[in-house]
Order: sequence, then C-alpha cells, then structure tokens
Amino acid sequence: MLSTPLTAPALPEEIAALLARGTVVPAHPLALDAHRRLDERRQRALTRYYLAAGAGGIAIAVHTTQFEIHEPERGLLEPVLALTADVLDREADRPLVRIAGVVGDTAQAVREAQLAAGLGYHAVLLSPRVAGADEDALIERARAVGEVLPVVGFYLQEAIGGPVLSRSFWRRFADLPSVVAVKAAPFDRYRTAELVRGVSESDRADAVSLYTGNDDAIVADLTAVHHVETPSGMREARFVGGLLGQWAVGTRAATQVLALAHRAADGDREAGAELSGLAADLTDLNSAVFDPANGFAGVIAGVHEMLRQQGLLDGIWCLDEHETLSPGQAEEIERVRRQYPHLNDDAFIAEHRDEWLR
Repeated sequence: MLSTPLTAPALPEEIAALLARGTVVPAHPLALDAHRRLDERRQRALTRYYLAAGAGGIAIAVHTTQFEIHEPERGLLEPVLALTADVLDREADRPLVRIAGVVGDTAQAVREAQLAAGLGYHAVLLSPRVAGADEDALIERARAVGEVLPVVGFYLQEAIGGPVLSRSFWRRFADLPSVVAVKAAPFDRYRTAELVRGVSESDRADAVSLYTGNDDAIVADLTAVHHVETPSGMREARFVGGLLGQWAVGTRAATQVLALAHRAADGDREAGAELSGLAADLTDLNSAVFDPANGFAGVIAGVHEMLRQQGLLDGIWCLDEHETLSPGQAEEIERVRRQYPHLNDDAFIAEHRDEWLR
C-alpha cells in the first residue's frame, strides 16, 4: 500500500473555488454508432453542448458514460478521456472542473487516476463498487488514489451495485486530505442524511463540498439545510451543486435551477418559491428518463433517448447490447419533453445543434 503523502495533490485555486461555490456537473454519456464503436463527432457535440449550456464541470467515464468503458479489452477509456479533454482544451472559454471516473480495485483505480492526471483532469470520482471490499478497504483505496489526484467520493445506489456505507465511513473518508467533495447518490433520504452527518463530523468538513447525485430528489437536496451536532457545536450543511446523470440532459435548464437554489439559500423568497414549483416536474422528468418503474433497467438508454430525440445522438446504442429502453419508455420521454419544455433545452439545442455537430 502506498503511504499517505505529507501534502495531498491540490486543485488549482480557481477550480477549488468553483467546486466549493457549487456548480452544474453533467455526467457525460458515451456516443456510439450502430456498430457500438465510439462516435467521435457526436461525442464532441455532447461536450460542446455542456460547454454552451453553462456547465461548470464535466464528469466523464462515470456511470452515465457506462462502467463497461473501463474494461481493458474495449480499449475505450483513454480515447474517451482524451477526446473530452481535447474539446475542453481547445474550446472552453472559462475554467471548468474536470472529473474522471475511476473504478476497480486499488491497483486499477490508481492506474486510471494516473491516466486522468496525465490528460489534465483535476479530480477523480471514485466508484465504491469493489467486489469483496469492506469499509476499511475502501478507505485505504481512496487514500492510495488520493496520492495521484484529488478525490470526489461517491455514494452509489444499491440498485446499480453500490454498497451501504455507514456514517462512520463518511467521516473517515472526509478526513482524508485528498478528498475535495462527495457525491450523494444512494437514492435514499436516510442514507443521504447519514452521509451528510458523517462528512459534517469530520475535522475537514469545511474543505469537502457536498454534491447531489440523487436524480430523484434534486430540488430537495439543493434546498435542504442539515443541522448536525458535532464536537465543536451545531453545524449547518448544504448541498452546493450537483453531479448528475439527469443533468446530462436539460443542462442549460439545470444551471437555472442551481442559480435559483443559490439565491434561495441567500434568502431570496421568490427564488425559493419558483424552485419549489419545479421540484415535482423535475422528478417526473427524471422518472421518464431513468426508468425506476423497471428497476432503472433503461437508465442509460433513457439518457440516450432524450438526446436522440433532440438530435444530438444518432441512436441509443450501449456497450452492453442487452441494455435498452423499457417498453413505453420512449413515449414517456416524449411526454415529459412536451410537458416540461422549461426543463429540457429543446429550443436551445435546436438552435445550436448543427454548430456542435460540425
């Protein structure tokens, strides 16, 4: 096991400030052609869409990108990370948080973090899906990866293979000097609260930003104030932004939702009321895209279908040929596009799509 360095890798100052302030980080999908090969033109178009929509970061090689991208025999991880980095290097007109997903045991996760570091990524989103690993092993794995790049923790829902993690785990995780943020995505209010309590009890709580990944409860997370009793007194904790598969669609609208949340947190009652009016709409939209009615079987294909209907993707192909839409899901996505135009970016995409697909 690698020893913990005296000084953990640090984020660039402007990136650290952006992450701490709170921003929109879409979980970037993977564009494939009909032969299930990387469609570079459309992959670049998606990145351009997120840039134009005002996202404050990009997360790539994460669940929405499909975890299969990490299988060495596919040969996709480095090309996809490099392609995204190239678009950002050439076309981004502002600082963005660049996050690469890493998976696997300690050795694999460290290798993938080293690859991401070499391509200019700022941090890694560390998947907790590791066969046979207990909480102690996950902490030591995070410690090793944190010697390469700053770490964003990830509470992944059980429905797609995430483990149940204790409050003590999240306190210990936040204690690691390389941890800069945590994404809460257990899709469970109780477990979300346990994560917030654990991070808040850490001596490093002020250095660890909370990001929602609960696509079913985005507004609830962004408006909640958690009151946590710690040895140093009562602490208020808030989610400052989101790293979400849902924000891979409707990204421009997502920036407006987060702006409302920040204004509401500053005491703007009108912003709070407007945000409250969007909460159920956004959950309904997410339900159509993520397919909870079928145990999230169509979650990746649902993101693809929304982007296909909008003309950014050519099809819904996934690396796993068995992964596709559930019966009736395409029609549900059509319904929410019609019902919630203020949340889906249809007009914005139609105006700029040809430019992004150049």
